[in-house]
Amino acid sequence: MSADFGGRSGRQGKLSQWLRGRRPKQAAGDDGRETLLLAAAGAGLPLAPAAHPAGYRCSCDRVGCPTPARHPVSFAWQTQSTTDHAQIERWARHQPQANFITATGMVHDVLDVPLEAGREALDRLLEAGVEVGPVAESDDGRLLFFTLTRGTPEDEDEWWPCELDCHPETMDEHPGLRWHCRGSYVLVPPARLPGDDDPSVRWVRGLEHPLPDPLSLLEYLTDACARYADGRPDPTGAAWPLRH
Repeated sequence: MSADFGGRSGRQGKLSQWLRGRRPKQAAGDDGRETLLLAAAGAGLPLAPAAHPAGYRCSCDRVGCPTPARHPVSFAWQTQSTTDHAQIERWARHQPQANFITATGMVHDVLDVPLEAGREALDRLLEAGVEVGPVAESDDGRLLFFTLTRGTPEDEDEWWPCELDCHPETMDEHPGLRWHCRGSYVLVPPARLPGDDDPSVRWVRGLEHPLPDPLSLLEYLTDACARYADGRPDPTGAAWPLRH
């Protein structure tokens, strides 16, 4: 992994410079959207335009879209994804309603867990003093933990296969913990889902937090997800809410 993206101190310096620098001008009604997108790109997250809500439907022309407002607009999203500020500004201004995805497995991975399990794990991680990076919350009931990527080893035979790996077409097969790495993506805040006027995907821990090693979070997240799936209470004694 390159020093620009792999070194935490380098990433922090790069992000700090961006946050201290000139903020982009916001269009009327933008509500900080462009600023947040450029901050994500400045932190090294590659972005590409995604579909957006059209009422309770998706803006794409696919009948019965299975992931409304959650998918890229281009099939070439992996090569299209970029951190180039000028390109992202053009996309954001020419497509003012568009959501954006960030492609995982290049710079960062995302550990994606049920909201209740994620909140409990986040509390335990912070109490234990474990470094936690940016975290986003989605109104569809998920908490997204942004981490460093596992990277692509020079010897492809050494690629670490993981049953938790999640690709867009297998989302329904991973109701617990999903590990978005190479070949996957997630919505990046701010993003809206069908039926919502306000952002449905938002940061609960911002991009000023450096990306951690995913393995430092994995035990806490898998433990919380296992209890959530079994309906067992969390360590504080609180019961999980009923799931439908």
